[in-house]
Amino acid sequence: MAYVSLSFFGLTLLGRAADWDDIAIPVEAGAGMQWQLQDVSDDFNYIATPIEKPAQFSERWHSAYINPWMGPGKTEWNLGHSYVTNGHLGIHASRKAGSSKVHTGIISSKKAYQFPLFIEAKVKVSNQVLASNVWLLSADSTEEIDVLEAYGSDRPGQEWYADRVHLSHHVFIRSPFQDYQPTDDGSWFTNGTLWRDSFHRFGVYWRDPWHLEYYIDGKLVRTVSGKKLIDPKDFTNGTGLSKPMHVIINMEDQSWRSDEGITPTDEELADTSKGIMWIDWIRVYRAIENKSPDTKPLQK
Repeated sequence: MAYVSLSFFGLTLLGRAADWDDIAIPVEAGAGMQWQLQDVSDDFNYIATPIEKPAQFSERWHSAYINPWMGPGKTEWNLGHSYVTNGHLGIHASRKAGSSKVHTGIISSKKAYQFPLFIEAKVKVSNQVLASNVWLLSADSTEEIDVLEAYGSDRPGQEWYADRVHLSHHVFIRSPFQDYQPTDDGSWFTNGTLWRDSFHRFGVYWRDPWHLEYYIDGKLVRTVSGKKLIDPKDFTNGTGLSKPMHVIINMEDQSWRSDEGITPTDEELADTSKGIMWIDWIRVYRAIENKSPDTKPLQK
């Protein structure tokens, strides 16, 4: 069992229960602590068009990146490629007219959040060679935690990626640019599932600057702990993954793939049955001091 606080936001989420209320947090907050729901948590039970977003959306999210950068590789993030319908957030991709660029949707949280933190999203990745992503990033873009990075395409030759999820993190030096991320086999998780076929829960427990746990469908599938795995090159000057981070949900045409010719075709992008990443909900909890000893556990 796992513990969850009855935070003010949790009690007043649009005056109703949230979609995740019957799903236990798969990790306990720790001795003397309890989980507090953060106000970026969203079950997308409202309507938001590509251009007009209601308060339920705009109080939490920007329909853009955290700074003016427009995206990696052939990506060009576009305001009109994110929307909410039928209780789901859609992140869409299409060809930018008259160019080789790919317009994709992105949203980023207005607030930044810090450990000890548990974040989990219920997602159906797109059937594209594009990356479907849920991630955390510091405001200065030097620390990153990837909750989900997946390439769900059914294109021949992409089978290896289609049944894997990249579970990783980055620490950067921006100038001159340097990037460290783990490259062990465990950073590519597979259990034979084709992630494009159905919704799955992807979560990370950011316990402290030197410890990450990755959860898929409520099961612990990867642990990364200690300086040798988190920051062996000391890019963070001994502080680890310590900075507050924004939540980001997006799709990308990443340069390391497009440089090798792995980029969507016009035909693939025109097929809307393939080009949308769907998010049912996202929830974020922070561990705080438990001042209510009688808090009841959320049952599995």
